[in-house]
Amino acid sequence: MRAWITAVLCVAALTIALTGMRAGQDQQGPVRDTSGTVAKKKSTAPDAPADSDLPKIPSAYKKDKMDLGTLPQFKAEVDTVTVDVAVIDNKGRFIPGIPRGNFRILEDNVPQQIQGYNVGEAPLTVSLVVEFSNRFQRLYGSTWFQTLQLAYGFCSTLKPDDYIAVVAYDLKPEILSDFTTDRMQTQEALHRLTIPAWSEANLFDAITDTADRMSGIEGRKAIVLISSGVDTFNKLTFDKTRKILQKDGVPIYAIGLMQTLRILMEARGMGALQQMDFLQADNQMRTFASETGGQSFFPRFQGEFGEIFQEIHQALRNQYVLTYSPSNKTHDGAYRKIKVQLVDLNGNPLPVKDDKGKPIKYTIVAKAGYKAPRVIE
Repeated sequence: MRAWITAVLCVAALTIALTGMRAGQDQQGPVRDTSGTVAKKKSTAPDAPADSDLPKIPSAYKKDKMDLGTLPQFKAEVDTVTVDVAVIDNKGRFIPGIPRGNFRILEDNVPQQIQGYNVGEAPLTVSLVVEFSNRFQRLYGSTWFQTLQLAYGFCSTLKPDDYIAVVAYDLKPEILSDFTTDRMQTQEALHRLTIPAWSEANLFDAITDTADRMSGIEGRKAIVLISSGVDTFNKLTFDKTRKILQKDGVPIYAIGLMQTLRILMEARGMGALQQMDFLQADNQMRTFASETGGQSFFPRFQGEFGEIFQEIHQALRNQYVLTYSPSNKTHDGAYRKIKVQLVDLNGNPLPVKDDKGKPIKYTIVAKAGYKAPRVIE
């Protein structure tokens, strides 16, 4: 009996609830007019124009092609060449205080008007490229020790604001650490130079790959190459490698390995072919360095390492930065030779003297040229 009464009460309550919901919708719910739209409100004015009489809304997008001949056209003709110049005496020291008027730049033997002149010291961005193969750097061998001494020694001379990346190569290059100011990361990268793997040394690929990566970096940048100079598995030719390095414009400071060992081996009867290989290797490193505005070093004793590091830092940190707009405006992609000279007011070679008035023999370090841009169509 109680169950029947409960059921009747539930049905009555449900009926009352449904009736209240309908009443609420009739009073407050939205009225849906199927004759109107959301985008266009229907006008109730009796004299309102019909839709067909209204002017069309102009569209910003037309199918007709735009007449480009009526628009102003602009063409950029501004080219600027930057040349980093280091003037070094016969002891490898930077010679400061040379005025702007004593510099002369020749591009393809044509004098250029120097527009910018700056002297200063700035942080460096350096890629340390190290040959580390089982061909010469066998574990605990003399060349293995020399390679590590040069790598660790150079890194220890960097300043806190200098960026450095470490690249090791044998059959192929490997980035052990990317550009960083964290010296712990650099130390961890150098610690990986322990056991060499492959017996090949692909110098050309390693140096061009690194130069390509650094070509877009602004500021003072350089590649410090620690290598024997021997390329045993080259995919690029020597001339192709030179052209790539000239185009990228990153100075290369090359340090040759095994100079003392080679002298000892020559005395013990090193074969003529192997001697030619080493002579060719030295010539390759000299060429890469000179054509990119760097320097090459071939130390025979450990005591020379400190002086080499000092010369590299002197050449990189203390530079004359010269800029000019080439007189040859042709965008043909051709290679143009650059020569930097020091001249007096009459155009004669400038004599440089020390504090005691004695003449100083000096060397001008600058890149040998650049590739002109191509026309962009």
